[in-house]
Amino acid sequence: MSLYDTIVIGAGPGGMTAAMYAARSELKVLLLERGAPGGQMNNTAEIENYPGFTSIMGPDLSMKMYEPLDGLGVENAYGIVQTVTVNADGTKKVTVEDGEFDAKTVIIATGANHRHLDVPGEEAYGSRGVSYCAVCDGAFFRDQDILVVGGGDSAVEEALFLTRFGKSVTILHRRDALRAQKIIQERAFANDKISFIWDSAVEEVLGNDIKITGVKIKNLKTGEITTQAFGGLFIYVGLDPMTETVKELGITDEAGWIVTDHEMATKVPGVFAIGDVRQKDLRQITTAVGDGAIAGQGVYQYIVDHA
Repeated sequence: MSLYDTIVIGAGPGGMTAAMYAARSELKVLLLERGAPGGQMNNTAEIENYPGFTSIMGPDLSMKMYEPLDGLGVENAYGIVQTVTVNADGTKKVTVEDGEFDAKTVIIATGANHRHLDVPGEEAYGSRGVSYCAVCDGAFFRDQDILVVGGGDSAVEEALFLTRFGKSVTILHRRDALRAQKIIQERAFANDKISFIWDSAVEEVLGNDIKITGVKIKNLKTGEITTQAFGGLFIYVGLDPMTETVKELGITDEAGWIVTDHEMATKVPGVFAIGDVRQKDLRQITTAVGDGAIAGQGVYQYIVDHA
């Protein structure tokens, strides 16, 4: 079986950048992905904070990052990773559903998943009115009243996007002020289609045999519970790291985020982590790209030092 210099697990912006830097150092690189290149970028309508673009659609930026990799000799494989382990000789083994790959180093760029509310009805009405991706599903809710849960950048940005389709968009937040960047907040406050419910949380998702019809909402200050009608529910309340496959390596904190040093190296020699899966404060495309560049150079230096 072929021994790669590095396997990059995840083809988001960080993973693609890491693969590019490693390949430019003439390393043998495998980019392993479970879906389309781009990761969460594919679920983002418009990106306005990436250098070089006033505005660009998430899927378009994904393809622009992916296109150069083939010319650099990066190999691609699709699969859902089951485990990442260390062999007796110090090389790493990445096991997928129908095979395994070996490499001198591994870069974990698996990202994070949208957190769920874990309330009654949420799971039952998944794909029947409950969504975590406005760019994927927004057009299905044309001329309907839409509820967006969350107060950060993603929630407010996607609420703005949903005004293209919905009759109205309501943002529900458990605090009395948004956490999103001020420029995004100002756009939301100025949009006539957007209204707000403060200091509140979803208690239950309601619906019929076909789709959701509304939600029960609890005011967290008064305890009052009300029912409001909505045709769509979009949830943006944070992220959970996708680190189940590496927990046996002992490189995560109590919340599951991977701990690295400033060179993106974990405490397991030859195992690096980048992007949203890392323990860090800011999770943006730009920070993922920066992480990827550092790790791509880091695996080269590791291989040189251990030659």
